Amino acid sequence: MATKTWHSLPEYQALRALMESGTTSKAAIRLGLSQSAVSRSIANLEARTGRILFERDGGRLRPTNEAAQLNRRLDPLFEALDRIDGPPEAAQETLRIVAPPTYAHRFLVHHIATFLKTNPHFYVSLEVSPSEDVIRGILEERFDLGLTGVELSRDGVKLTPYRTSSAVCAMASDHAFASRETIQPEDLDGQALIALTHRHARRAQLEKVLHGCRSTPHIVAEASTSFAAVDLAKEGLGLTIVNPFPVVQYRANDVVFRPFASQIEYRSYFVTPDHGPTPSIARAFMRHLRLHTAPDPFSQKA
Repeated sequence: MATKTWHSLPEYQALRALMESGTTSKAAIRLGLSQSAVSRSIANLEARTGRILFERDGGRLRPTNEAAQLNRRLDPLFEALDRIDGPPEAAQETLRIVAPPTYAHRFLVHHIATFLKTNPHFYVSLEVSPSEDVIRGILEERFDLGLTGVELSRDGVKLTPYRTSSAVCAMASDHAFASRETIQPEDLDGQALIALTHRHARRAQLEKVLHGCRSTPHIVAEASTSFAAVDLAKEGLGLTIVNPFPVVQYRANDVVFRPFASQIEYRSYFVTPDHGPTPSIARAFMRHLRLHTAPDPFSQKA
């Protein structure tokens, strides 16, 4: 039957201290012990291992090859002890975000990049989905945080206001209305209009506003996202009425935005599960967005 090996950390510490300092007196000071305690630990280690670790030469201790080999084998042990005594390593946290294209493209991508540069131990997974899928994904616990501009209140999810804004009219810089300060609903009568598709609640709201002032624009195209509608307007196809946030954040230089005189208002929300606390990494990203969202003339902090 093999003899059971046991280990003594004080003996290993005495060996390492003596190897690195060269004398028992310096090793004792380093360990906060007496010289006799250091000598006793070395003698015990030699007796237990059956090896001569130090040779006595005129009152000095010279390490043997066996001492050097044992000291090298102890490196992993002392590296582990250093990690225990040192500052805790930041564990990598993952944030699963879901957002519709208008928020995800460009806007969120930029802020995710700056967030990760500031917090390199974090990891972000971004899913681009329609607003209905944002709510569904949070309900099914496939995501930690969502962004949406649609008020789809459901049991099990929490909508936290993020930005508020009023409708704007977006157009190419050479459009005839680009010089106007405000666009009235009646101004759209007979004008080429890029509309959002009927699945958007805002489409019906706009039609009600236009019908109230007997204004009938000429719809030349439809788009399922504000992002696409503004891009079509930029190409000179006509005007579009959209939520300026966050499109104005990255389109202000090549598209003209003007207030649209109506009661159409928008709210952007953070979407989180309502059954427990929001993960700390999600709270950190929400705070990052609030702090670093650039101001613009058409939206405000909620």
